[in-house]
Amino acid sequence: MNDDEILRTHGEAIALFGTRVHAVRGDQWHAPTPCAEWSVRDLVNHLTAEQLWVPRLVRDGATIADVGSEYDGDLLGEDPAGVWDRAAVAAVAAFSERGALSRTVQLSYGSGPADAYCTQMMADAVVHAWDLSRAIGADERLPGHLAQAALREVEPYASGLAASGLFAPAAEPPADADALTRLLCLLGRRP
Repeated sequence: MNDDEILRTHGEAIALFGTRVHAVRGDQWHAPTPCAEWSVRDLVNHLTAEQLWVPRLVRDGATIADVGSEYDGDLLGEDPAGVWDRAAVAAVAAFSERGALSRTVQLSYGSGPADAYCTQMMADAVVHAWDLSRAIGADERLPGHLAQAALREVEPYASGLAASGLFAPAAEPPADADALTRLLCLLGRRP
């Protein structure tokens, strides 16, 4: 994808996840999700923390060590949707700054290009939008172009994800599976 496509799909994925965050009812924050051991609140907190890292890494050039434990623990407080909104806006703005996607960022696995980081963040938001949809009983259908973009991102390294211990083993998708089903199966989800 070119920079405009990366920014567009990232922004759309973040907005999609945000619509699901705003659909969480007060009695659903402790509900389970398809992510083992994560409640709805844990899942939203995870994505919120990821967004908070973006300005620090992309705009400020911070390292993992520089940020340290700043975004550990519960970040959502009494206003989970509001905290999410502010973090999401800041992340989209940081990636959208002139020249941001050409920068090098320091990630947990080493240095990498910011455009690849943005694409990874897009894929993560798409997958977790599905997780959150399932957890709260929202529409699990996601835009096909976002599912396809996330699948293109994840396919090259998906085989190593289960070995990380953070993902369930991949499932075999049906022969006629669409991009979203293939993506979810690749990441150990059971759509």
